[in-house]
Amino acid sequence: MPQIATFVRPIPRKCVLFLAFAAAIFSACFGSASQEGGKHKAKLPARSATTDQTEKDEISGMYTFLRDGEFVQITVEDGSLSGFVSCYGDRDSDRDAFLDQFFSKASLTGKKISFLTKPVHGTWFEFAGEVSRGDAKTPDKEGYWIIRGTLKQYDEDESKRVSAKSRDVTFKSFPQDVEGDQQPK
Repeated sequence: MPQIATFVRPIPRKCVLFLAFAAAIFSACFGSASQEGGKHKAKLPARSATTDQTEKDEISGMYTFLRDGEFVQITVEDGSLSGFVSCYGDRDSDRDAFLDQFFSKASLTGKKISFLTKPVHGTWFEFAGEVSRGDAKTPDKEGYWIIRGTLKQYDEDESKRVSAKSRDVTFKSFPQDVEGDQQPK
């Protein structure tokens, strides 16, 4: 018997979310009716852990940083946050060179996000803030997600003295490729 090749195309994330939401509504409406002798009690489904995790996964990506060309990479996998800051050096020895500073500590609890980078050339960053939806209507536009908070920059000089400066910042998500939305023309 000849083998038939099948091609499986991954289901776009927004379709998975829609199906999960539709199943939750169906279950809430019709599941409670059968349990209570035909009485219809429509309930709105509570946010599930799966929905919360999916939203956390969606914030993964690149975000603007302090200057044009610099960025923060945020990655959420299995509930763990990792990433790095890629920015220009400010010292004479590394001026205008890109430095990647990986997170040494990072957490994402609900909408609260924080990270601390490893020192590179005597500079490191500490951030604490919150993730929220931005003004952009779709993920393929800049600013669909925003991260607002306080960024502290630490600099250690040749004498091992550390100075710190703090500022309020807003990081905007870079446009993301949206799977399955491109139609051939």
